[in-house]
Amino acid sequence: MLSVFDLLAMHPLVADLPAGWLHRIALRARPVFHVTGFRLFREEAPADRLWLVHSGDVAIDLHVPGRGDIVVEHLGAGSVVGWSWLLPPYRYRFGAIVAEDFRAVEIDAVHVRSLIAEDAELGRELESRLLAVAADRLQAARNRLVELYAYPGDHGGTIGPGRM
Repeated sequence: MLSVFDLLAMHPLVADLPAGWLHRIALRARPVFHVTGFRLFREEAPADRLWLVHSGDVAIDLHVPGRGDIVVEHLGAGSVVGWSWLLPPYRYRFGAIVAEDFRAVEIDAVHVRSLIAEDAELGRELESRLLAVAADRLQAARNRLVELYAYPGDHGGTIGPGRM
């Protein structure tokens, strides 16, 4: 069985961090397994954890009054789920539900915030990596909007015959 340190060392977000930093993060982390349908968190809940996904699929959703929870993105292996803990008011901005059995490292976000406050170099590195995650997600959202609105009659968001 792999240790939490080993699992962290295998995740793209933190794999190349110095071992000392990984050990400090691992102190308040644990491997988790959740089955399909398990809700990790709801929109506006306190953002106190993050997950480094090793396998499975997580649906990121947004509650729309009168329509329920609408999935806006799917995240799989190598992803980070729950980065709202980094900025006040430390509340999740979206919800997340396991869409396919899920294995991850769950990390105590309050602990990570304290590590960032204690060690400026570690803080800059983690914040830079998480900013890159946020930028990638924003670009993916833009791409989905272009697909959605570029061909209004095509509700699937894919390019149909004669549109290439």
